Amino acid sequence: MKSSTRSPGARNSVLAAALALAGLAAQPAAAEERAKDLFGAEKLPTATAAQSFGFYSKGCFSGGVAIPMDGPTWQVMRPSRNRRWGHPALIALIERLSRDAVADGWPGLLIGDIAQPRGGPMLTGHASHQIGLDADIWLTPMPDRTMTRAQRETMSATLMVDEKTHLVKDALWTPQHTALLKRAASYPQVERILVNPGIKKKLCDTVKGDRSWLRKIRPFWGHDYHFHMRVGCQPGSPNCKAQEATPDDDGCGKPLAWWFTQEPWRPNKNPDAPKARDLMMMANLPKECRAVLDAPGPASAEAATYHGDTVPIAVAAPAPEPEAPSLPAVTASSAAGLPSALNAFTATPEVGVPVPRPRPPAK
Repeated sequence: MKSSTRSPGARNSVLAAALALAGLAAQPAAAEERAKDLFGAEKLPTATAAQSFGFYSKGCFSGGVAIPMDGPTWQVMRPSRNRRWGHPALIALIERLSRDAVADGWPGLLIGDIAQPRGGPMLTGHASHQIGLDADIWLTPMPDRTMTRAQRETMSATLMVDEKTHLVKDALWTPQHTALLKRAASYPQVERILVNPGIKKKLCDTVKGDRSWLRKIRPFWGHDYHFHMRVGCQPGSPNCKAQEATPDDDGCGKPLAWWFTQEPWRPNKNPDAPKARDLMMMANLPKECRAVLDAPGPASAEAATYHGDTVPIAVAAPAPEPEAPSLPAVTASSAAGLPSALNAFTATPEVGVPVPRPRPPAK
């Protein structure tokens, strides 16, 4: 037998390489995909009961519904993003806000991002908006016409704050802006509203009389052309993680003054560091989020669009054998529908996904 001419060191190197290849072969064929890629690819919600899982910046949700692209008192912006989905309680509240705001003198809402159909980390933009309980509302009044899809994609929102002074542009701010924020903060299910620090200061400097609602208005970076409305965890979502309560005072003291020092605006020392959403894998999310991805969906986006009132149920096709914790199923007997007055302190009916009732014939 011919003996090997390789040195012991060479043989060890070959053995190490063989073991490394064997180890790679034992691994999955492909590395686990990022959560944002999986959730960003979903075009429709689940046809299951509405639930939020996890925290606003680390979670997902089931049973979401879409706000219609157009309503009598709102229009959806940036439709190509497909982020007009949310927990039914939030969608009902947005529609209510739009009606109440018009009664207060605001021309109508321009609605920005709410959530992806099944929530989860977004491909771009927000860290939060993951569990169907966050919504962005533009501070630009709705035009008196129905905008085309192209206009909704390209129209710029109004920047309300001077980027150098961090103060509101007085020529743009109106009493109607204040009334809109006050109305949004008036709903008990709204826990906080994020605005630019300059907007918070404007309110602190100008609001007279009842100032209790100012405690919900929280300063944060960005939010200079829109406000971010967040509702609390809903009944029927035991695995939703609540955010700490806002302080009882109006928030116009020392914490606000900090925003007008140099510290909050110093350049980021590591601007190229990856965002949390870029690193988040499915293992980082609540275990229920795998079931959310695997759950069946409705037949179409329209079948999962919320039109208020009492509506019939969209029953999903039979679900395959679950490979993860199952979600509450939709039942055809749950025919009550979601009332338009749904709020955070009323138990969410397990009614599945509402669909529009037939429109009356033209007169």
